[in-house]
Amino acid sequence: MNRIISKLQHSKKLLSIYITAGYPTLKDTTPLIEKLEQSGVDMIEIGLPFSDPLADGPTIQASSEQALRNGMTTEVLFEQLKDIRKTVNIPLLIMGYFNPILQYGVEAFCKKCQDIGIDGLIIPDLPMEEYLEQYKSIFEAHGLINVFLITPQTSEARIRFIDSVSNGFIYMVSSAATTGNTASFGTTQTDYFKRINRMQLNTPQIVGFGIKDHDSYTQATTNSKGAIIGSAFITFLNEFGIEKIDTFIGTIRP
Repeated sequence: MNRIISKLQHSKKLLSIYITAGYPTLKDTTPLIEKLEQSGVDMIEIGLPFSDPLADGPTIQASSEQALRNGMTTEVLFEQLKDIRKTVNIPLLIMGYFNPILQYGVEAFCKKCQDIGIDGLIIPDLPMEEYLEQYKSIFEAHGLINVFLITPQTSEARIRFIDSVSNGFIYMVSSAATTGNTASFGTTQTDYFKRINRMQLNTPQIVGFGIKDHDSYTQATTNSKGAIIGSAFITFLNEFGIEKIDTFIGTIRP
């Protein structure tokens, strides 16, 4: 069974952490992943840095720019992760834009992910219809789950269609803003979370964008299966370093 599906069957609320591959330094990718699992994180999204990150806020953009300067590439990431399953058991996803995957070759990329032990991909700029027509069979042949995103603006019909073609979780973007929005969740977001919950979708939802502390994590997971933290984690990492990660995770989910 795919590790993502297995993890989603657990009764507890999940915590996923986003990291930027090759950041803060080029060689930090694997130690970060290992430390996060030791700290009790349920899943990790490994961001493949890209030079034109449309949906990313300033914190993740800055980390991607630094990672690229550090020398991070698709090939380097695969080399760093080749033995990751000797030490890490939790689900790992690669999150990135489609251009680097297309340049690498979609089938070659998916095969490499399978060989390493990657469980899923999140590709915000890959249109769902294009995926279904051209790439779904490739992903499935290599045991990869493709995670689709919804936003507060996504229509009910579209959400139900996404639900019908999903086999992992739905990434529920909390707002139309870029990542790293520091505003607290207000009535608009809470109503959105409740509205999606009332739809009783077959696919679990995990909330991303704007999760930064225990309160926002609790708000996000009251009506969903879990939450993803990216910008707030990178900000903490910048200030306190890898060795203090367990402190951060402990504040989110005591």
